[in-house]
Amino acid sequence: MYKNCLHGLKIYGSNLNSKILAIITIILLFTVNVHWKTIISDIDPDIVKIIYTVNLVMTMVISTLMITGALKRSTAMMLPWVVLGIILLGGLFVSVLYTSISLFFNDDELHHMLYGALFLIFGLLVLYIYLYFWFVVYSYFQQLRTEKNTIKIGPYGRPYLYQRP
Repeated sequence: MYKNCLHGLKIYGSNLNSKILAIITIILLFTVNVHWKTIISDIDPDIVKIIYTVNLVMTMVISTLMITGALKRSTAMMLPWVVLGIILLGGLFVSVLYTSISLFFNDDELHHMLYGALFLIFGLLVLYIYLYFWFVVYSYFQQLRTEKNTIKIGPYGRPYLYQRP
């Protein structure tokens, strides 16, 4: 029991840290004068800031659902994060490749090629770390699904242990 409480506090603490980081990022989006753009087309920078803000807020909500689902052992609450995670992995891969290739072939200057190589190396490193985190959550999700299918669950989500005499 004590070990589970500490594990829950660790998970809740890391979730709290990620929420604080997301809030700081939202504040920086609207206060720092940086030209934000997307890789698909040139959109008004204010609209891009709103898109990033909505993305951060939805990520915080879905991460909270995942943490709550992990603590309550509910696969239904973990499923949105699992689905979003695999979609984000694909988007991150495309973004890393697009950005590094565009930096490689943007100019013939050496520093652009260096930036492209560094972006590719660090982008793939971040991709592999995120993939590891996704596999950890997905394996726990699969473990809970397997347990739920093997144990008889009563109508209120508790194990059904009644046997007829």
